[in-house]
Amino acid sequence: MVNWTLIWNEMPNLAKGAGWTLFITFFSLSFGVAIGLTLAMLRLSKRVWLRLPAAVYVEAVRGTPMLVQILLIWFGVFPMLGLNRAEAYYAGIAALALNSGAYLCEIFRGGIQSIDKGQREAALSLGMTEVQVMVYIVLPQALANALPAIGNEFVTLIKDSSLVSSIAVAELTYRAMLVAARRYEYFTMYVGIAMVYFVMTFTTSRLLAWLESRLRAGSK
Repeated sequence: MVNWTLIWNEMPNLAKGAGWTLFITFFSLSFGVAIGLTLAMLRLSKRVWLRLPAAVYVEAVRGTPMLVQILLIWFGVFPMLGLNRAEAYYAGIAALALNSGAYLCEIFRGGIQSIDKGQREAALSLGMTEVQVMVYIVLPQALANALPAIGNEFVTLIKDSSLVSSIAVAELTYRAMLVAARRYEYFTMYVGIAMVYFVMTFTTSRLLAWLESRLRAGSK
């Protein structure tokens, strides 16, 4: 049976964990966008020595579990770089950002390739450089087209951020696990965090849908 009283009493604690979950998700996605956009540009490069490493990175990240990537960064990369392991938040954000960047790379690459080549040719014929065409013509349209997919990635990261509890990041799942272990109410606490995750993802999805509709209306 679900102990609703325990869930209610622990809600302030879970709310703090949810705040950290959103904090981690926001910065992970922000860095992920920068990584993904950079990788997309590299993958579209005509130079093999730029295109190949980016492709290898994307395939390697997408082909391995996120939990394994988190543990590799926490137990391997951070110690090798001599970074302070006192704050697991940094490792969690780094792992989520690197993972998200690989998926966003393919989103951005598809968005860039979807832009009509005629626009590029017209801009070049007017005297614009390749860089100017990309910055002022292609990327704004590609990012607008990719907005729904970026929103989906944000929602996915909210849920995937629960994996950083494996390295003792005090986000929502980790806090619930501590309460469950202390009170022996595992089922109750997992029901509680499922409810909180649903509220976060549903609210985020509705906000993103509203933003997308406003942007579409503004483009008409």
